[in-house]
Amino acid sequence: MTDANLVPLLIVTAALATFIITGLRARAREAGDYGFGGRYIGRIGGGAAIASNWMSAASFLGMGGLLYLQGYYALAYVIGWTGGYVLLLVLMAGQIRRFGKYTAPDFVGDRYASPGARLISAAISITISVIYCTAQFKGIGMLFGWLFGTDYRTGVILGATVAVGYVILSGMLGVARNQQLQYTLLIVSFILPLMALAHKLGYFWVLPQFGYGVAIQDLKNEFGVNFAAPFASAGPFQWVALCFTLMVGTAGLPHVLSRFYVVPNIRDARWSLVWGLFFIALIYWSAPAYAVFARLLEARSGMVPPPVAADKMADIIVIKTAVMGGLPPWMIGILAAGAMSAAFFTVAGLLITGAASLSHDIYYRLINPRASEGSKMVLAKGAVVALAAIVAVIALNPPGLIAEITAVAFALAGNTIFPAFLLGIWWSRANRHGVIAGMLTGVLVTFSTPLFGGLVPTVAKVFPLTSSALIGAPLVIGVMIVVSLLTPPPPEAVRRFLAEQVHGHMD
Repeated sequence: MTDANLVPLLIVTAALATFIITGLRARAREAGDYGFGGRYIGRIGGGAAIASNWMSAASFLGMGGLLYLQGYYALAYVIGWTGGYVLLLVLMAGQIRRFGKYTAPDFVGDRYASPGARLISAAISITISVIYCTAQFKGIGMLFGWLFGTDYRTGVILGATVAVGYVILSGMLGVARNQQLQYTLLIVSFILPLMALAHKLGYFWVLPQFGYGVAIQDLKNEFGVNFAAPFASAGPFQWVALCFTLMVGTAGLPHVLSRFYVVPNIRDARWSLVWGLFFIALIYWSAPAYAVFARLLEARSGMVPPPVAADKMADIIVIKTAVMGGLPPWMIGILAAGAMSAAFFTVAGLLITGAASLSHDIYYRLINPRASEGSKMVLAKGAVVALAAIVAVIALNPPGLIAEITAVAFALAGNTIFPAFLLGIWWSRANRHGVIAGMLTGVLVTFSTPLFGGLVPTVAKVFPLTSSALIGAPLVIGVMIVVSLLTPPPPEAVRRFLAEQVHGHMD
């Protein structure tokens, strides 16, 4: 145990208190506000909510860590995650809004007229939330441990307790409103210390996202470190597979798709996504600069850590860079507050999505259609606690780096939810038999490496755990098409709804 970092701790506490007070003012009183609907908050507000919901620990901490370890190769995360939003904007955002369902399992269940497909997609959504949350809890554990001077395991328990308490007290409406406030904190907290670092190191600080290229050259000229060497960590296939997986995974994430259910029309759905992509890009342009400055500061101090030590601290390298750069404690505290916010509120959105799948898509839709709003609310809150407990236990011994854990959730979404939505929207012949076969195939493909990779080494090469959708998603789409053609078509009412309501007009 080390001494607590008092000034950063006070700043983080003040930031979280502000969010909690804001959330309590918007305490959810109906199930519609607790993850199943929410209210429209404008195009720019919706874009800020999308960006803040997206800016998780994987983006704020994990991406910088992977860039620090892998250099150019880790840019696959930047390209894949931002490219996924373009894919979503072009292929599905407006059509999802026209379909008008609250959750991803709701869409799958109604589009394919199948309780079985709804159940499978709900189970997949819950699994995605658990995997994604595990990565966030690792970030929270590291941050709480650093702030309080405790060990990592204690940090996970403290962070989980705070996150669950907030979600239960505030509900979805509080989270959605807070996301606009959160993004303001997040962008300021990420870029302000970066500007200070660039200025202190003598680089162009007004726009450090464009000025850190000189630092890359200095690394190469002074220390022989070629940070921009392509494919130094892995080959082109792995890079392309990771990019593609993150793209289709982004377009299939349930908590991202749910943002389009609360906008009034297709134009607002698309413009919210455009604004969200812009807000996300502001952060993603900055993460590589932190990684480069970290390597440069280490090299100039003569304290380059061995690979094992570098791996252990990679997920918190953004904070370490600010410390190594000699920034004042209050500025480091602002950076830590942004990182905590990114992890904390992504957890809130994920837990609510998982709880919605349990209470709405499984309990209400499949078990007890007469359930009252009050009983759904109670079950949703209980589900939040149960899911958080499961995630916390897994996060006590995390299976990898934050961004790597997150990528597995994207692979699962890209191999299951994305094909179900893509064909469900654009091919009216897709039916319940096809989607069930496709989603089950997608689950098998996603986890084929841990299941079969030891027995058949080729499986691990074709379907890497974090990058399986390059081969997996087309395979699943092929399975859905073949099975759908070999079985009866979907109900005529569904096909007519697609033709007339989803594609039949522009609004």
